[in-house]
Amino acid sequence: MSVDLTMPVLVVDDYKTMIRIIRNLLKQIGFNDVDDAADGSEALKKMRSRGYGLVISDWNMEPMTGYELLKEVRSDDGLRKTPFIMVTAESKTENVIAAKKAGVNNYIVKPFNATT
Repeated sequence: MSVDLTMPVLVVDDYKTMIRIIRNLLKQIGFNDVDDAADGSEALKKMRSRGYGLVISDWNMEPMTGYELLKEVRSDDGLRKTPFIMVTAESKTENVIAAKKAGVNNYIVKPFNATT
């Protein structure tokens, strides 16, 4: 399976250090078009103004969580097919199940590394 490394990626996290870590990992893999947002509401605005090939989001943010963002994305006809990865410290089974039911493509628990 080949991956389009030129596609734009949106990283959503309220923790600047985590954005930097994910951005650096993506660049190591070969992605160069990486944008970021500090919360779900900012991410949703960006997604509606630009098409992203992938969204990588934290769960815990205010005022809109990553889970709420996921539900908004999946209910929007123009965004619903966007691949969505949740990267979070939330490892509770009920959170993983809720995210899967809401349509997340993958769920990665922090801490993680490039091989995860």
